[in-house]
Formats: sequence, C-alpha cells, structure tokens
Amino acid sequence: MSSFAPTVNRLSDIYGADENAQAVRYARLVVTFKATYGSQPEFIARAPGRVNIIGEHIDYCGFPVFPMAIAPDTLVAARANGSDRIRVSSMDGTKYPPRDFSVADMFEIDSTKHEWSNYFKCGYRGVLDHVSRQGDKGFDALIDGQVPAGGGLSSLAAFVCATQLAVQRIEGLSLTQAELASAAAQAERHVGVNAGGMDQAVSIMGQQDSALFIEFHPTLKATPVRLPEADLPFAFVIANTLVVSNKHTTAPTNYNLRVVETRVGALMLAKHLGIAEHMVCASANPLTFKVVMDEYFAKPNVGDINDDGVQGWVERLETMLRETEKAFGTHPHGYTRDEMAAALNITATDLSAKIHENQFPVRADRFKILQRAQHAFSEALRVVKFRGICEQAPENAGLRLGDLMNQSQDSCRDLFECSCPELDEICKIARQAGSFGSRLTGAGWGGCSVHLVPANKVDDVKKALADQYYAVCFPDLSAEQLSEALFATKPGR
Repeated sequence: MSSFAPTVNRLSDIYGADENAQAVRYARLVVTFKATYGSQPEFIARAPGRVNIIGEHIDYCGFPVFPMAIAPDTLVAARANGSDRIRVSSMDGTKYPPRDFSVADMFEIDSTKHEWSNYFKCGYRGVLDHVSRQGDKGFDALIDGQVPAGGGLSSLAAFVCATQLAVQRIEGLSLTQAELASAAAQAERHVGVNAGGMDQAVSIMGQQDSALFIEFHPTLKATPVRLPEADLPFAFVIANTLVVSNKHTTAPTNYNLRVVETRVGALMLAKHLGIAEHMVCASANPLTFKVVMDEYFAKPNVGDINDDGVQGWVERLETMLRETEKAFGTHPHGYTRDEMAAALNITATDLSAKIHENQFPVRADRFKILQRAQHAFSEALRVVKFRGICEQAPENAGLRLGDLMNQSQDSCRDLFECSCPELDEICKIARQAGSFGSRLTGAGWGGCSVHLVPANKVDDVKKALADQYYAVCFPDLSAEQLSEALFATKPGR
C-alpha cells in the first residue's frame, strides 16, 4: 500500500453519522484561524488517533501488529504566509501557548524540554529530512486535537502526522503514505521517543471499516483486514483509565527501557542461535527479534517450514519461544549490564553504544530479557492468529478473538510489565459485564483499554465501567468528560 494520502471534500466521507457535529468543529477552527491570522486557511490536514486491537510493544521488534484508526483526530489548519516565519497556535491556547519560529528554527529541537511545539517541529523536520532539503516557505498553522494526550490512542503520532501532511502541502511535496509513516516514526526520535512505526502507519494508512495488519520487515506493508461479520455483531469499546502515561518523561524506566531490553535480547538470541556473525545480523542496526527469526530459518537444515500464511508464522514463532527459554531461562530475574556485556563478549561501554543509550537513556539495575522476549514472540503469535480468525470468520469468531485479547493483557501485565492496577480493574469489570476480550492499548502504564464487545452488550459494559470505575475513582467527572473517556467505536480512516 504505497498510495498517496487522500483528499476529501465532504466530512461525511470521514465521519459518517457524526458529520454534523464535526462540521461545527471545523467551522470553529476556520473562524479562530481567521481571527488569529487575519485570513482563512487554505486547507485543513487531518490525522486520526488509533487503537491497537492486538500486538503491543512488538512493532519495534519488527513484528506485525493489528491496529485500527479511530474517529478522534488532530486537525492542522494552515496557510502559506509569504514570509520566512512559521507561526503555530492551538485551539487550547491556555495549555499550549502560541509560538513563532523562523524556518531555520524549525530544525532545532531540544528533546530535554517538554515543549508542545517540539512535536510540531518533528512533523516539519520529518518531511524535509526525508527529501533531504531545507524548507523555505513560511506559513501559519492552528492545531485542534481530540485524541487524549497520554491516553494510549497515539495523540503524539496523530499530531506529528497531521503536521507532516500540512507541511508537504505547503512545500509542494508528494510523499507516499508509506514514506510519510516512515518519516514520522523517524521524526519522533528527535524528542527522545524510540518509536516503532505502528502508530504513524495506521494514522496515515487507516481505512474505513477495516483494521490493518501492518508488517515492518523487510519493508513497511499495511494490509486491510475486515473484521468478521456475525449474526451477533460486535463493537469496540474504548475506556480511558485517566491515568496519564507520558512517553517523554517516563521513557527511561518504561518505554525506552523495554525497547532496549528487546534489542539486547535480539543480540543475545542471535549469539545463542549461532547466527550473530551472519552478515544480516551483524549489519542490522538495530537488530530485532524479527530479523533474528528470519535469518535463523534461512539457515540450511533448520527445518522445512512453510513461509506462506498463518501456519508458517505459527511454526516459526513457536520454535523461537522454545529457543528463548533455552537462551535466557537461566536468568529468570534478569541480567545486569555487566552480565549482558559478558554474554555478548563486549564491554559495558560498547553495549551502551550499541543500544544508542546516549540518545535514548534508560535506568535499570536488571534487564528482564527472558520475559520481554517471551512477550514479543507470543504476542506476535497472537497477532497472526487474530488475523487468521478474521479471515476465516468461524461461527465463534468473537469468543476466539476475545480470548486472544485476554491472553495479550495477561502477557502485558505479567511478562512485559506495562499494565497498571487501573487497567487491570477496567479489564476485569468489562469482562464481567460481557466483553469477549479486554486489554490495554498503547504503551500502557495507564492510558486506554480496548474491549471487544457483542453489540447487545455495549450499553451493559459502558454502564458497568461508568458505575464501578469512573464513579468510584473519578466522582467529579462531568457527563461530557465521561463521554470522551468511554465510548464505542469501529474502524475509521
């Protein structure tokens, strides 16, 4: 899927039945833009948030994921201003004060500062870095975001992707969707986030009524997959814990640490399998579990496994789970830095350089390589099984898909340790009220959960969560705030 980002002229093409409410929002954006900058915007760029149905923390391991775009989105109204100044403001000007930069300033991003305009700069720089040029056109931009920050629905990716779409229009560029997604993932690294690529890919490539099976290795590929139709249809309920997990501030102990643990795990597993010196592994930067798996099964005499279809994936991943236990089972409580370095026959300083710790610092006494590897391979296994069920559409599809989602939550909680008590409680309540499957979505440590719910149980699940979670933990929540935190959705674009 390497087409260009679509242009639409009717809000109904994006929002369907919600067209009228969105028309009011767009009109307010245009009025505010004119009041701020003195003229109407030339266009409005849009990028949606996403919910990852299954496949958590494995995009940066090179494995496929299964997200869908959702209606909440970020809008960037923009207009060239004929100068060398780039002015950006937000509809929430109190929280995000306006900024004014020269074109040259846009390439200066201080990742040590938690400054909202840094993410706007990421989008700007991502597009221009991709085409190896400097921007030369000033413009005015007004941002309106509906994706809750820190909620696990990819507010950052939506912001960066919407900015990229605006910048390429201003600069007269024509990047494909795949190029934009790749550029956005690379760009987020300027603010110290070691992005894997899933969030950006689905924000740019999302399709109406379909989830996406997104593969990253050897190349980025997004395959639309329709969810199975059933006599009893189902929907997805999104429930925000309202516990904010900020990637930027918690990265050294949470997100970036998990990336590092999987990257070191890939290096150690390649050595265990005797393929560390193979050109593919030795030259990979970074080396991921997916690269290790592919190279291992490229060896002669490893076994005749069918590469095509779900069964080939299943056989390879099950083999890697067994090898993971052999490689790391002697260290169930994790490795120190020195132990990891010794296992790789390098110094601790060389190890730090290999994992780019100068750019993505981490803090940990022990690195849980076994548990992280077990999660990565088993979660990838669940993703390919999920796709297979969607394509086969058996009678009990909802129950089987839900079971995989429940297994995913267990793995995220126990092996990857990226859940939190609030997420665990929401999943428990939803399952008791009728959800087929409930799990965290996004990075975790707070944020949102996703629930696969029979259509006739959606109201029951929402009521149970409203009464047993939100009324107890957030009794002062207004009706509007509750509707933003708890809602049903289907795949969007």
